[in-house]
Amino acid sequence: MNKLKKIFKHDNADKGSTAASSSAASSSTPTQSNYASTQPTTQPTTQSSTTSGIDPASASGVLLTTNYGPITIALYKDQVPKTTRNFATLCATHKYDNVIFHRIIPGFMIQGGDPTGTGTGGKSIYGGKFEDEFDSSLTHAAKGVLSMANSGPNTNGSQFFITLGPTPHLNGKHTVFGQVVDGMEVVDAIGSVRTGEQDRPVKDVMILKSEVF
Repeated sequence: MNKLKKIFKHDNADKGSTAASSSAASSSTPTQSNYASTQPTTQPTTQSSTTSGIDPASASGVLLTTNYGPITIALYKDQVPKTTRNFATLCATHKYDNVIFHRIIPGFMIQGGDPTGTGTGGKSIYGGKFEDEFDSSLTHAAKGVLSMANSGPNTNGSQFFITLGPTPHLNGKHTVFGQVVDGMEVVDAIGSVRTGEQDRPVKDVMILKSEVF
């Protein structure tokens, strides 16, 4: 775990990077269609206690172990605390365990976090949707950016995506809340799998377990 913390420190030097040119791979915007229209609550409905003993609200990062390998992600908890708390709590309480990446577009992004695996499900720890959090220093400037999938403004739930290249057209539309700091080769491998209808992988790509640090 100390190794993971060192990786996170390395990432802090890069989080002020400026936006790069738009990726030509795709003009699609990650969405969650048909999301339940419930209102956010002021307090999370998922218990914060975890087997790791770490309060998700103070987590600096997460480790996603997939069937393609591990992905370590640093979280921007100071800039976007509500979004990182949501993600870290879902990780720490194992809501992402055995959940697939249901949508993959080469050169653009890999999307997961829907426990139903359909691309239309998933809830936040706040009981449904919650509002966007934008910070001008956090942009879709490079590959490995962790961002919230949504179906429009203020419709964040549990689904997220990781970019496979710069996607500046998503700035101001999707909340950036983390960055891959180790395991980008795993993300790239996932991003190159064969897909079928609706950009769904032909063979399951799955998060086996997740943990916070």
